[in-house]
Amino acid sequence: MFGAAAARLLRVFRGSLGHRAGMAACVWVEPGPKCLFDEPVRVRVGGLSPLQQVTLRAGLTDEKGEAFSSVALYRADERGELDLSRSPSLGGHYTGIEPMGLFWSLTPHTPFGRLVKRDVAASPLRVRIEVFDGHGGDPRELPERPLASCVNERWFMREGVTRIPVREGRVRGVLFVPPGDGPFPGIIDLYGSVGGVVEHRASLLASHGFLTLTLGYFGFDDLPKDFLNLDLEYFEEAVNFLRHHSKVKGPGVGAIGISKGGDLVLSMTTFIPHVTAAVSIGGCNANTLGNLHYKNMTLPGLGVSLDRIRFLESNLVDISEVTDNPKDEANKDSIIPLEKAEGHFLFVVGEDDKNWNTPLFAQQAVERLKENGKENYEILTYPEAGHLLEPCYFPFCSASFHRLVGLPVIWGGKIKPHSLAQIDLWPRIQIFLRKHLEKQSKL
Repeated sequence: MFGAAAARLLRVFRGSLGHRAGMAACVWVEPGPKCLFDEPVRVRVGGLSPLQQVTLRAGLTDEKGEAFSSVALYRADERGELDLSRSPSLGGHYTGIEPMGLFWSLTPHTPFGRLVKRDVAASPLRVRIEVFDGHGGDPRELPERPLASCVNERWFMREGVTRIPVREGRVRGVLFVPPGDGPFPGIIDLYGSVGGVVEHRASLLASHGFLTLTLGYFGFDDLPKDFLNLDLEYFEEAVNFLRHHSKVKGPGVGAIGISKGGDLVLSMTTFIPHVTAAVSIGGCNANTLGNLHYKNMTLPGLGVSLDRIRFLESNLVDISEVTDNPKDEANKDSIIPLEKAEGHFLFVVGEDDKNWNTPLFAQQAVERLKENGKENYEILTYPEAGHLLEPCYFPFCSASFHRLVGLPVIWGGKIKPHSLAQIDLWPRIQIFLRKHLEKQSKL
């Protein structure tokens, strides 16, 4: 699918041409023009003059029509070549040797833009890479005609992955099944207050061998319109649907969630049998944003104080201080009793999270587990990373519209450390899930 053989032939052909004077500039990516979205590529430029100064620009347009671009300034070597795995950027959106810098530094042209990929099956995101003579500045003010260009197609589903809409009992979502007979570790994937069903992370997990159900729990199909009163039996039904799939390696399944989805996967692992591994990204150690019911128990939503919202310029708001401390006396009933869980937890913390106080919440979760003699956890903390830690190479989103607040909110983080955190985190998530799910024997 990704043209590795064609890329090898192209490299041989280029090599046979040599580097003669007047050779036209060219740019290409290796191992080929097509890859998974979360896979690195090697960007190379040839046919330049020795030590020529050039500007590289990357750009894409997502399904909403939102345009993203990045620029970096380079100098060719003595042979008129550039290799982004060895050549340092001298300026632009990043500096230094950053092989994938053009990708992770993609920036929206309009304020508060966030990359969206809804149709993961039919089409890739196409990143156009262009080379311009000289050192430019604004990516939108470069000449109309580049010296050279190419397109890198970044797909979300590996060849052979199957996408199956799910409407089974009460369960609503989309199932992604890896190619082959399996069995595969099973994962439930949850997002937060965005609602609906978000498919990009689940499809990438399936492309790496996880049978993944991205689960809707409000704002989708015939599900509730909000999450003010959720029942954990719904999530238990989804767990049982997944673990009884013929290709799932049981008896347990894993769960991954971000933001509100982060505290939901902690509750699932605590109360629902057979959830044996949970990844909570930017989550809370207490139930948030509404009541959670399970059998004869209710976890109330953690308290909030709207008077702690800070209004910034351009109608932008900071909600980092709005959520109460779970250890305040009024909120103790909201705390998830993690010590009851037999499964394993991975807490992921962006230390500059501006959605809520994730470092505090993770610290309290770990303290509670330690106090109860539990060692079933790992914690990953990333300085200068924000709330929205996505799979690697997703463009950094500093602020975007929050459906509950009704205004754009800041998410925290700085572009380079946040992006490098995503690159580090994504394989670690997969290692954690495999560690606790692949050694099981199905009953």
